[in-house]
Amino acid sequence: MNLNIMIVFLSLALAPLSVLAHVESNGSHQEMSTSGLETPAGQVVLAFHQALETGDQESARATLADDVLIFEGGGVERSADEYASHHMLSDMRYMQAVDTSTLEHHVTVNGQTALSVSRSHTKGVYKGKARDYEGMETIVLEKRQGRWQIVHIHWSH
Repeated sequence: MNLNIMIVFLSLALAPLSVLAHVESNGSHQEMSTSGLETPAGQVVLAFHQALETGDQESARATLADDVLIFEGGGVERSADEYASHHMLSDMRYMQAVDTSTLEHHVTVNGQTALSVSRSHTKGVYKGKARDYEGMETIVLEKRQGRWQIVHIHWSH
């Protein structure tokens, strides 16, 4: 996908989002805002998350385009095979060790491209280190040969 097109699409998709989810001063989460999760593209994103949470490598890999580009923790993985052979297993172990709850999640479809944006709260202990943070995820999908595939992921916290 052309970077300029992606920037325009991202800007248009994020502009109308109203944030209903918020965190009270005591840390309790009030209301979760979601939209578009029922779309076929949204279902692919949910299947990817479920596969990571359950350790299902085959299903996680099946949601990714071969040329997926993944940004995580300052690193870059430039293919599904690279991700599957490097960080996928550690991401699965991490997700199984901590509790993550979705604060908001929106999927917007525009023709053959879809954008998933979400915020989550993660808390737990992994490798002896306490974790408690709010994370953000952006996933871009393309419909290729009639099938939605994840072509880009950006995780940050």
